[in-house]
Amino acid sequence: MNRTVLWLTAGMLGLPITAMAAPQLDLLYGDHAVIQRGRPVSITGSATPGETVTVKLGEKSTAVSADAAGRFTARFDAIAAAGQIALSAESATGKAISEDVRIGDVFLCSGQSNMEMPVRGAQDAFGQAFSSADPDLRLMTIEKKVSYAPDEIFARPAAWQVAGPQSVMDFSANCYYMAKDLRKSEGVPIGAINSSWGGTQISPWMGERAQAAAGLGARSDLLKLYSRDPGAAALAANGIWEAWWRQNTGDKTGSEPWQPQTQLTWKPVPAISVWQKWSDPALASYVGMVWFRRDIDVSAADAGQAAVLNLGGLDDLGMAWINGKSLGNTADTGPMKAFTVPKGILKPGRNVIIVNINNTYADGGMRGPADAMKLALDNGHVLPLAEGWLYSIARQTPKNPPHTPWEDMGGAGTAYNGMIAPLGAYGLKGVAWYQGESDTDFPGYEKRLSAMATDWRRQFAQPDLPFVIIELSGYGPPAVTPGESGWANVRNAQRRMTENDGHAAFVSTIDLGDPLDIHPGEKHEVGRRMARAMRALAYGAATPASGPRIATATLNGNEVIVRFTDVTGALNTRSSHVAIGFELCGDAPGTCRYATGVVDGANVRLSGDGQPVTRVRYAWADYPVVNLFDAAQLPVSTFETPVAK
Repeated sequence: MNRTVLWLTAGMLGLPITAMAAPQLDLLYGDHAVIQRGRPVSITGSATPGETVTVKLGEKSTAVSADAAGRFTARFDAIAAAGQIALSAESATGKAISEDVRIGDVFLCSGQSNMEMPVRGAQDAFGQAFSSADPDLRLMTIEKKVSYAPDEIFARPAAWQVAGPQSVMDFSANCYYMAKDLRKSEGVPIGAINSSWGGTQISPWMGERAQAAAGLGARSDLLKLYSRDPGAAALAANGIWEAWWRQNTGDKTGSEPWQPQTQLTWKPVPAISVWQKWSDPALASYVGMVWFRRDIDVSAADAGQAAVLNLGGLDDLGMAWINGKSLGNTADTGPMKAFTVPKGILKPGRNVIIVNINNTYADGGMRGPADAMKLALDNGHVLPLAEGWLYSIARQTPKNPPHTPWEDMGGAGTAYNGMIAPLGAYGLKGVAWYQGESDTDFPGYEKRLSAMATDWRRQFAQPDLPFVIIELSGYGPPAVTPGESGWANVRNAQRRMTENDGHAAFVSTIDLGDPLDIHPGEKHEVGRRMARAMRALAYGAATPASGPRIATATLNGNEVIVRFTDVTGALNTRSSHVAIGFELCGDAPGTCRYATGVVDGANVRLSGDGQPVTRVRYAWADYPVVNLFDAAQLPVSTFETPVAK
C-alpha cells in the first residue's frame, strides 16, 4: 500500500481524520510499480474533491486539482532512462509515497484460460519458481470483474509484487516466462500485468467501439438496456435466442421443444447433478443440449401471481420457459440461476416448466443444490421443485447460440469494462493475447480480433502498440482424414489478422498441444516464443517475429510449389524425409486430400494427384500432427492459401 502521512496539524486543529483524507495514488502507481519509459506518463489517484495535489515524479512536479468525484490526474513528459524513481502525491491534508518504483517496460497479457493458467499449474513449476527472485521484475494480476459500462478505476485494486517464489507461483505462466526472457535480453526493469479470464470469448474483451466496428453494435445497445431494465433486456435476448433456434432447426413457431405440447422422448432425471454422473451411457461424455421438463400444479389462488423460478446451478448455459412463455433472467444471480415469472403466465391447474441446458465443455446439467430449486410466488407461497424432473437429449444442438451481452463468458465488453478500461492510458510496451478456444464455432474471429486491437490502442493512445497473438495449440483426437476444423479456422484467422495489422505477430504453439488436455503444461517454450516475437515488434530485433509464414502457392506442372517467408536457415522435417500435414483442395467442401511434401530450402513441393487444385491447407485440424520446422526450431503453423496458376 502507499505510505500515507497525515499532517499533525489536522489533529492539533481538532479536525476529524475522515474530513482530512490524505491523497492516495492508485495502486497502478503504488509500491513496486513499473512506469513505461519513453511514453507520456499520467499519474492518477484520489483526494478530497477540489483539493490541490502536488505530484512529484523524480525531479519534476506538477500541481493538479481533484475533481468533484475526488479523482486527479497528473501528466508528465516521457522519461527515457530506465531505473529507480521517486513518486509522491502531497496536499494540505497529507502525503502519499510510492516506494521502490521503477522506470522500465510494461507488458499487458490477456485472454482466456491458457493465459490465465498460473506457473504452479505448468510444467516444472517448482524449479522455475525456486529461481524466480528478481528485484527488477514486477507482476500484477487484475481480479475478474464484470461491468456494464467502462470503469474508471478497479473495483478491487491489485498491487504490484516483486517476482519471487511466492508471487510467481500464482501468476500467469505464459506472461511470466515471456517477461523473464525479456528481462534477460533487454536488461531493464519489466512490469507484467495479467488480466485474463478462463472460458471467455473475445467479445467480453471488446469495448463498445470495437463491438460496433465488428458489426456487433446491437449487443452493446442491449447491454445498455440491461443496465436500465434487466427484465426487459432478458426477454429481448430470449427472443433473439428463440429466433436463432427456429432459423437453425427449421422448427415452426409453436412447435419448438419448449412448447408444452411438443412430443419428445422423456426419461426421469435420476438425480440433481451433472448428467455425466447418471447411468445413461449417451450422457457419459456428452457435450451439447439437453431438455428438462417439470409439471407443477398451481392453485387458483396462486395462478396469475408473479414469481421467481430458482433452478440452482445450470452448467453451462440455461434457458427457461413456463407454458411456452420465455422467462427473463433475474439480475446478479451469480452461479445460482433464477428467472422472473411475470404475472399472467401461471394458470390454475397443470403448468409446464421447460429448461434447456447447453453444455459446451466438460460436465453439464442441473448442479443444484436440490433444496434451492423452487418456485417462489409473490404472495409468499413456495413450491419445491427438487423432484419430478424429466430429461430428453436434444435431437440437434445448433452451433453458435447467441450469448446475452451481460454475461461474463460471452458478454459484450463486460470484461473490457471491468478489467481493461480501468488501466486508462497506462503506458505499455506491448500486449500479449492468448484466446480463441471459446470462439472456434463463431465465424468472423479475424474481424473481432482486429477491432479489439484497434480499440485497445486507442485507449492506450498508442496506434502502433505491438500485439503478440498466441495461436491455439492442438487439442482433441489427432486427425486421421482431412476435414473441417473450428480450431484451424481460428488459427488461420489469427495469422491473417497479424499479417494485415502491421504491428502484430503470431506465435505458433501447434507443436506444444496435448490431445487430452485443453491446457497443455508446456508454457516455458510458449513464453520464450512470445518474448522472441515481442523483441522483433517492440524492440526492433532483426529476427522473424513469428517464424516461417506462408507466402505463395503456385501450380507448376503436376506440382504445387509452396513458398515460405521469414524462414531461419532452411526448412527441415522431423522423423521423416517428407513433410506431413499438407492438403490439396478443390473449390468445394470435402475435396481436400493429404499430399506428400518434399522440402527444398524455404519451399515445399507438393505432388499433384491429377485432381483439381485451387487451394492448399496445412495442419488443418483441431489436433494436427506436424513435422515441418526451420533452423530456429519454430514450426510452420496452420494456413489456407489459394493456388496461383
